Amino acid sequence: MHFAFRKIGLQNADTNSGRWSAIFCMNKAEDRSLTTLIVDGQLSGRCIEVVETCCNQAMLAGKEVRLCLRDVSSVDRAGRALLRRLVAKGVRLLANGVYTSYLIRDLNPARTEKP
Repeated sequence: MHFAFRKIGLQNADTNSGRWSAIFCMNKAEDRSLTTLIVDGQLSGRCIEVVETCCNQAMLAGKEVRLCLRDVSSVDRAGRALLRRLVAKGVRLLANGVYTSYLIRDLNPARTEKP
């Protein structure tokens, strides 16, 4: 089995220091029948569109999609709505950590897994 990894991310300027800091990072691993998206950071704002687009593209290609919330620090209302939409479409959610495990268990208790 061969996986191709690709890193996708958004950055935010820290107005106090003038430096850039990552607010969101997503890694994408693919093989013939499966796409795994691994999210770190905040699932909010512009990040939501990126995650949804990547999931939709993988599903259109006929692949099973797994979304792993690895080091997610916060999920806003729009992020929770995205997770509900993805679960309804058949995306499997994976969690790493207490916060994200609780969050996805609440969204879909029958399909919660650890990565």
